[in-house]
Formats: sequence, structure tokens, C-alpha cells
Amino acid sequence: MANGFLMEVCVDSVESAVNAERGGAGRLELCANLMEGGTTPSIGLLQVVKQCIRVPVFVMIRPRGGDFLYSDREVEVMKADIRLAKQYGADGLVFGALTEDGRVDTELCTALLAVSRPLPVTFHRAFDMVYDPLAALETLISIGFERVLTSGCDSSALEGLPLIKRLTDQAKGRIVVVPGGGITERNLQRILEGSGASEFHCSARSTSDSGMKFRNPSVTMGGYLSASEYSIKVADVAKVRTLNAIAKNIL
Repeated sequence: MANGFLMEVCVDSVESAVNAERGGAGRLELCANLMEGGTTPSIGLLQVVKQCIRVPVFVMIRPRGGDFLYSDREVEVMKADIRLAKQYGADGLVFGALTEDGRVDTELCTALLAVSRPLPVTFHRAFDMVYDPLAALETLISIGFERVLTSGCDSSALEGLPLIKRLTDQAKGRIVVVPGGGITERNLQRILEGSGASEFHCSARSTSDSGMKFRNPSVTMGGYLSASEYSIKVADVAKVRTLNAIAKNIL
């Protein structure tokens, strides 16, 4: 907690988790596949992260990349992942689901929340895909989410700042509105001062080169647009510390 502001860092590796805590993160969002916006991490990753750090770990429950309209079988996967995350030490959960017309899937979210309790739950950036964000906020409050992560339904939290401010004002403390999406040391102060938020979400990553000496440049493990196998994105202690310091200096 930095002068009343809580910094959540999204991480997808043990190294990133350790770096985020060292840099001053107050909470972690643990994911896999941050290139796809985050999916459910493995239980092995959760176990080892919990052994290595002390700050709360909120676990992403998202069975795949893409949209937030889920089949019955995907719902069963989500419920099973929630139970396992609770069993292996998750301090909170992060998920979201929408109907085909871009509204919060109240029935599904209510069912998932029931499986999640007593843990706190954040509705993730599926919120940024809703048809009516102001109505969606009231829905999240009514069914019992503690937080909502949002870029203000825009390409970044800076671009979506007017809506984030409006949502924070509308929430009146009934739910925590957490700005996230493209937050850096260059825009954090403006976002925090302009939104009225008490928490913020960032990745604070840097790219490091692979330790591999032999490399085969002809092969990629994913699609042609995927990241190189020989570069690794990891939460950067210095970046996390800088963001924390900026938050501390805001009156």
C-alpha cells in the first residue's frame, strides 16, 4: 500500500511474482499467457508462488483466450479451477463472463461467486467489452463482486480515464474500481489523480534475452505473430518500485 494506493501487479511466472513483491506490489494477479490477456495459471505455478511470496495472490480463472461467452463445458472447467485454486492457497479470484449481447452474465457469475466464497472476487476486463458499462457496474455490485478491473472500455486506462472517473463516482465505495491497461510511470500520476481510484493494476514488465546459446530461428512454438521463444517478459523490480514511488508521492 503506497500512501493509500494499492498496487496490483499481474504476473505469469515465479520470477515475476518475486520481482513484483520486491518492488512493493501489494497484491498479485496470477495468470498464464499474458500475451492473450491472461488465462488460468497452473496449480504448480500457484503452489510455488505461494511458497515464495507473502502478499495476497488473486488467481485468474479464464479457461481460454478470446471472448467471454462460455460453453457449459468451459463453465465446468472454471468451477473446477476455482475449487483447486482455493485448495492450493489462492487469496482471491479474478473472472468475468458476458452474454452474447454484451451484458454481464448474471446467472453464471452468481454461480461462480457461490463456488468462490469466502474468497473476494474481481470482475476482470471482460468489463471493457460490455454494452452499457454504467448498468454493468450496478449488476456487479448487486451480485457481490468486490472489485472491477477496467481500462474504461478503451485501449488503455489513460484513454478511458473519463469513464473510469465516472464509474468510481457512481460506485460510491460499493465496489472498488481498479484502473488497468497500459499503466506506466509516464501516466500513473495522471490516472490516479484523474480517476479517484484507490488501487491500480499494472504489469511493469521488461524484456530479457533468453539464456539459450543454440537457437533455431526457423521454428516458432505458437502462431506467426507470437513472441520470440528467445525473449522473456518479466516483471521488472525497478519499474515496480518506480510506480510505487509515484503513488506514494501523490497527495
